[in-house]
Amino acid sequence: MASSAATLPSKMKAWTYLEYGKSSDVLKLQSDVVVPQPRDDQVLLQVVAAGINPIDFKRMLGMFKNTDSPLPIIPGYDVAGVVVKVGSQVKKFKEGDQVYGDINEKAMDHPTQFGTIAQYTVVAEKLLALKPKNLSFVEAASLPLVIETAYEGLERCHFSAGKSILVLGGAGGVGTMIIQLAKQVYGASKIAATASTGKLDLLKSLGADLPIDYTNQNFEDLPEKFDVVYDAVGQCERAVKAVREGGEVVTIYGAVVPPATTFILTSNGAILEKLEPFLESGKVKPMIDPNGIFPFSETPQAFAYLETGRVTGKVVISIIP
Repeated sequence: MASSAATLPSKMKAWTYLEYGKSSDVLKLQSDVVVPQPRDDQVLLQVVAAGINPIDFKRMLGMFKNTDSPLPIIPGYDVAGVVVKVGSQVKKFKEGDQVYGDINEKAMDHPTQFGTIAQYTVVAEKLLALKPKNLSFVEAASLPLVIETAYEGLERCHFSAGKSILVLGGAGGVGTMIIQLAKQVYGASKIAATASTGKLDLLKSLGADLPIDYTNQNFEDLPEKFDVVYDAVGQCERAVKAVREGGEVVTIYGAVVPPATTFILTSNGAILEKLEPFLESGKVKPMIDPNGIFPFSETPQAFAYLETGRVTGKVVISIIP
């Protein structure tokens, strides 16, 4: 599957945009993009699969253009692929290694021009981990940004064994990971989570004790309050009403209402390494939408599907079938 360094092409195919706007308007397939070269601390990957996330289309719309890299941009944060070339300072990886990660250390602070929806991409060594052997490239590509976001949020609100948690948006990319980590990694005493009617069984299968149908129940009206509320949808004003006194609320979207806190993910391969035993044992599983795997040629359709806001788990683009 991997090209050897000696035979690497100089040009590649990549989905790019030259201006900000809706994905359906600005995303174009280019077939003569120069293959980027790794710096001393980077590796060059042949991309096998790329996960996409809401931040990709928000970035494409220009929502943080003041801190973005210059156009043109190849979108994509999440990658799974094969190392085909290593920088002179790289210690952890060698040619042929199968790796995965979120290639942007700071999600909204000058993310790279050379994203993952391309045949090749360069990534800093510290942002990657070896792909768990039991996961396909598509499964691995679905994980980095969401599992690292779930983990960082739980760490920031000092989650630990015996605590209860309410997850808002339990069936989304981040939510499906929060539930699994809270149960399998942290040992939550009780997990409640919100989703629409058709997704309540999924919440139970992930480990939620109390699935809440947000279409007919207001979670803030529950008599029970929670040690931690993790808001993965942007309902902070309501989230703070569901936390017990002295508890913690963390949100990753929208306006922040005290005492809630927010954060922007710092990507780190060490988190993936720490969680590897839970992934290899199958205790924590990738969650890809049943209709969420698209071939490279259908990248615009993948974005259109993601932009509906109705995705269960993740959408992944398969670069090499």
